[in-house]
Amino acid sequence: MILNINPQNPQARLIKQAADAMRKGAVICYPTDTVYGIGCDMFNQKAVKRIHQIKKRPTHKPFSFMCSNLKNVSDYCHISNTSYRIIKKHLPGPYTFILQATKLVPKIMITNQKTVGIRVPDNPISLALIEALGNPIVNSSVILNPDEQPITEAYEIEERLGNQIDIIIDGGPVYPEPSSVISLISDVPEIIRAGKGDISSF
Repeated sequence: MILNINPQNPQARLIKQAADAMRKGAVICYPTDTVYGIGCDMFNQKAVKRIHQIKKRPTHKPFSFMCSNLKNVSDYCHISNTSYRIIKKHLPGPYTFILQATKLVPKIMITNQKTVGIRVPDNPISLALIEALGNPIVNSSVILNPDEQPITEAYEIEERLGNQIDIIIDGGPVYPEPSSVISLISDVPEIIRAGKGDISSF
């Protein structure tokens, strides 16, 4: 199923439809500020495992997840004063921050080092989905094979993944550029991957 959602002013009825489906275990594709993503309710282990299968990714390699705001991030991550200042300055935005997980995060989402990757995307559809669901959403790109042409439109997702995805949200074209990944495990930020977003301040 494809839902056409306005990228600037997401229709509450359609956002609720997608959030209700995720609550029941649906896997969805949705636009972010970096790429089209594959996601589900972070607390639905069955749905998370489905995404691991779709992405052909071993379960010991967890996905990052998206929060709706800084308060939401602090529920799931331990944030030092230094990290808080950095995060506040850069989010919402095209960054994934690596932080220590709190006990609220399901084990399937945590690395062996007890860390997680979190995002607060600068995208009205993504943020509305997280708020409507009430939980963080698993965040992984729809790129299955780096050699494939990047996916910019919802119809391309349907062509490649249609039978594996429950709902595809068409929020207009997204020109894919991965997020910059910054580790905040120590008080000195470490750039893990340079992507979209200015990294000069790190």
